[in-house]
Amino acid sequence: MAETTFGRRAVNDGKLVHRLREGKRITLDTLERIEAFVAAGLGVAPPPRGLVVPLERRDPRSNFRFFENRQKYLLFVHTCGEKRVVADRVALELANIHPRPPALRVFDAGCGDGTVLARVLRAMHGRFPQMPFYIAGKELSLEDLRLTLEKVPDRLFEHPASVFVFTNMKYAEAPWLTPSSPSAAAGMIWHEVALRGASSGEFETQIAELAPFLQDNWRANVSPRTGMPVYERPVAIVLYREDHRFLLDAVIPRAGRTEANFDLIIASQPYRAKSSVNFRAKRIIAPLARALRAGGRLIGIHSHGRDPGLEIVQAIWPDENPFSVSRHELLRAVKYELGSAGRDLNFNAYADSRSIFRYDMEALPNEVTGPIGNSTAFAAWNAAVYVAQIEDDRLTEVTRDGQYLEATREVLRKHSGLWFNDESYVISRRRD
Repeated sequence: MAETTFGRRAVNDGKLVHRLREGKRITLDTLERIEAFVAAGLGVAPPPRGLVVPLERRDPRSNFRFFENRQKYLLFVHTCGEKRVVADRVALELANIHPRPPALRVFDAGCGDGTVLARVLRAMHGRFPQMPFYIAGKELSLEDLRLTLEKVPDRLFEHPASVFVFTNMKYAEAPWLTPSSPSAAAGMIWHEVALRGASSGEFETQIAELAPFLQDNWRANVSPRTGMPVYERPVAIVLYREDHRFLLDAVIPRAGRTEANFDLIIASQPYRAKSSVNFRAKRIIAPLARALRAGGRLIGIHSHGRDPGLEIVQAIWPDENPFSVSRHELLRAVKYELGSAGRDLNFNAYADSRSIFRYDMEALPNEVTGPIGNSTAFAAWNAAVYVAQIEDDRLTEVTRDGQYLEATREVLRKHSGLWFNDESYVISRRRD
């Protein structure tokens, strides 16, 4: 039968065979459904469950998302300048957006610790000092949300005409603040806080009082089918200054009456390096592109490789290449996924000279040109394996001796330092 017919009849997915040819992974549940369909067609019994030889049934709790590894993440953030460089790259797009009343609308598709968003908001205030801001951010991690909220008081003090909205929803739901599942929508928690006072200290105190609410409601589970974290209940938190409620009345979102229509969408490292191009296009970038308003711009950024960081990784795992999907492939997949809905979008991969940029591990010159101590070598190793997203079980095997640190030192001496390359792309919606 035709491959699309096979996919639809087996698992209700006409693109199944095409995606498998491109290397897309499937869950054991999907595999068992395929085997049952084939067995029924052949008139034989399907193979017993749990006896599949090529695949290993892993505990979903151990299949954690790499960016949820807190220790590696925090060490990387504090030793490398990616956040600052990414924010500077995003700020360049402010010259190309065309805001409309009642507010300039920004969506951060993965706030992380809030550093990129805070720096972009400073640049926005410099360019649009009197314009109201609507700032929405998606973040599943409670720890990262806390770090982001710590940066909100200063932003509200400098730019009081601001509305902040944070949610733990999926990429296809977060821009609209609307869960796709009726059951999830019925259990959604909408929490609005009008902050009193006029100083950052007063705002900080009131935001800190949200801690018990967040602890009780901002929870994530691990999907038993995919092993990826998912929200327990969808939550939206709305923050603004009470003394600006009248001015911001048309900007403040209401439960059940929200819109996307963003002028700027920041998609910095929103997917795993080893995720398939179809997963990135369908689950993340295409839904975000639909959330652009006329004249709006989505800037995507992910790791590019071809740098000393990858040299460190390949010194231990010579065949490792986690950065196989280029921005060109991704944009083609997004354009295909959107179909007719993407007719008024521009897909800008740009030349390498504009798209690719570098950030460094921040170390004193004598730390990498003289004898390299264990702390510097370990920080460089951590940054390299963090960017390449090497799983913990693989790291355990190679960190039993000092070979990995010596390989790191050799790369640091060769390049007199350590840096990484990111690449960027822009999807923009044409103006009316």
